[in-house]
This record gives sequence, structure tokens and C-alpha cells, in this order.
Amino acid sequence: MKVVMATSFPGDPLRPHGGVEAVSVQLTRGLAAYGDLDVQVVTTDRACASPKTIEWEGATIHRLPWTAGKTLRHFTGPDRQEVLRYIERLSPDVIHAHDTYGLMVKGLNIPRVFTIHGFIHEDTIYSGQRFARIRSKLWKKVELAGWADQPHIISISPYVRERLKGIATGIIHDIDNPIDESFFGIERNERSNVIFSAALLNKRKNPIALVEAVALLKEQGIKAELRLAGRATDQEYFKHMQDRIAACGLNDQVKLLGEIDSVAVKQNLSEAAVFSLVSFEEGSPMGIEESMAAGVPVVTSNRCGMPYMLRDGESGFLVDPNDPADIAHRLKQIITNDELRKKMGDESREIARARFHPARVAKRTREVYLRAVRRNDLQATPG
Repeated sequence: MKVVMATSFPGDPLRPHGGVEAVSVQLTRGLAAYGDLDVQVVTTDRACASPKTIEWEGATIHRLPWTAGKTLRHFTGPDRQEVLRYIERLSPDVIHAHDTYGLMVKGLNIPRVFTIHGFIHEDTIYSGQRFARIRSKLWKKVELAGWADQPHIISISPYVRERLKGIATGIIHDIDNPIDESFFGIERNERSNVIFSAALLNKRKNPIALVEAVALLKEQGIKAELRLAGRATDQEYFKHMQDRIAACGLNDQVKLLGEIDSVAVKQNLSEAAVFSLVSFEEGSPMGIEESMAAGVPVVTSNRCGMPYMLRDGESGFLVDPNDPADIAHRLKQIITNDELRKKMGDESREIARARFHPARVAKRTREVYLRAVRRNDLQATPG
């Protein structure tokens, strides 16, 4: 069976940028391990002047030019037409589109599977761009139309399934995102006061709340070390965060690591007592999955997709992202209790192995492909 995966795919598979690229790398590797699947990845790249094709771990990667300026125009304008023509020449049995690539394959008369990784219209509200709310309304209209068109949808979280009620007309399949298998083998060398967070530094990810929580811990005589890994995508917000760090006297306790590679992420997870992400909007963050696989307890927001990832009080804690005191209280419980920390870490790893292991996710995804093709064959057969 020939599968075309239309998705964001990194130029260097060892250095994916963002969750969609990381998922695409792991899923491509897992699917290519099946001898009955011919995996063809189609992606677009601003650095490409002409189509390029390479072989990677049993799959074929096709990189096509991204010529449009704006993202929405790229996925709905002339670039979309070129991608569709390219996919049709590949003659796949099934197409698996991820994220905004679902807009590109909308309406294509080939068995299709679509994975929703997030909600662009929600993210846009927190983007800091001009006319953010107007842009959000436009994206919402486009996204909802795209969801309604898909015959098979992979929901990475019950949160996604809830958002599809009354919109999606296709079959919804519940499958978590896969992570790199190596995260399950991280050797723990924890330091009880280290709080690690890996995410973009912007309003939506809400790292200032972690800074405020660490300041509250300091007032209680607990000197925690907060390590923030991630690129600043909103300079005004980043400057405000730096000012709060200085005002709270935390320059020696908050480490701004910048954008780091997976090796550095694993090193920080090996030393972390707790991983914390208190975003306002998330579907199923890769950082939480990777932390759980490493056996690191998690403190995260009690909203959107995050509550579905862990068991509150067993593998971590859910907190109000608007309440630094609540965040500080839960961080303190984990930092100061060795027994609780180990118990939560063991529980986290068990959940992760059952839900996020790449081999398990690839197996379940392949089953969706087979179902999509069979259903299409049945519909095409005269009664």
C-alpha cells in the first residue's frame, strides 16, 4: 500500500522544529518499518527552489518549493495546486495529511486521513500579531471547513474530539502522538530542585507564571532552579519576562537556555525533578509526552488537552495557569517529597509506554489506513 504523508518535515530529521515535525519524523520511521507500506512524505520548504527527493530510513521524502508569502495563501493558493498535482502523480492508495496540510488535500478524491495537531485560530489570538482577532476568525472559518471535509480524522486527544462535535462528518479515530523511543531510555540523575520547561516563549505558553511561582517558592525558603528552553517568538513578552525575573531577584535561579536540540532536552530531563508547562491553549504537547516517557512528574494546566495526558495526583498535578500560587504549591509538593516524586515518575512512564510509544502509534495508524482504503473500495463497488 502506497501512503503519501503530507506534512511538515524537517530538513534534518534529527532536529525537528515543533511538535508536528517531531511527530512526522517518528511516524514516518515507524510506518516505514512495515514491509507492506510504501511511505512517501510530501512537504513544502521555503529554501527549495525546485523539487528535491531523498531516501530516509525506508521512506521517500519529497521537498517542494514554498513560494507564497503568507501561510494561509500557501496552503490555499497556487502552492496548493502544485502539491495536489505532485501527489496525484505519485498515485497513492491513501493520503495522510497533518495540520495545515489538511487544507491542501481538501476535496481530493483519494482515501484520506487527517490528523489535527492544534487549532490555528485559537493560537492566533495569542500570537501578538496585528489584527489577531480578525485573523483568528478567518482561520476558524477555513479550519472548520477543512475538518468537515475529512473522511477520516485522527484525534490526538479527547479535547480535539470534543471540538469536532457538530463539525466533523467523517470517522474519528483516537490515537496519541508518537515520540522518539530514546526518551524511554533516559537515565535519571535528578536534582530535586530543578524545574524544566521546554516551549516557545510567548503569551500562549505562559512561562511568566512559572517565574512568578518560583518567586513564591523563594519567599517560602525553597530555592528552585527553573530552566526555560525555547525560542522567544514575542519580543515584547520576552522583555516583560526578563524584567520580572530581575524584579523578583531570580537572575541566578532562572536559566534561559534558548532553543536546544533533543540531546540537550534529554540531558535536562535526566536532571529535572519536575517538568512544567502551564499554557493557555494546547492539544497534546510533545514536551509532556517526552517528560512522562523519561519518568519525570508533570505540573501542567487544567484546561484544553492537557488534563487528558496525565492522572491528576498520580503522575503529576493539574493547575490553574492564571494562579502562580497554585502552581507553586504543586511544584513544592513534588520538589520536597522524594517518595511522591518517584511514584509519580514511575506512573508517568507506564502511561507513556502504553500511549506514546512510536511502534504502538504506527501500528494503530496503519490500521486506520487499511480501514480507509477498505471503506473507499466498498463505496466504489456497485450495489
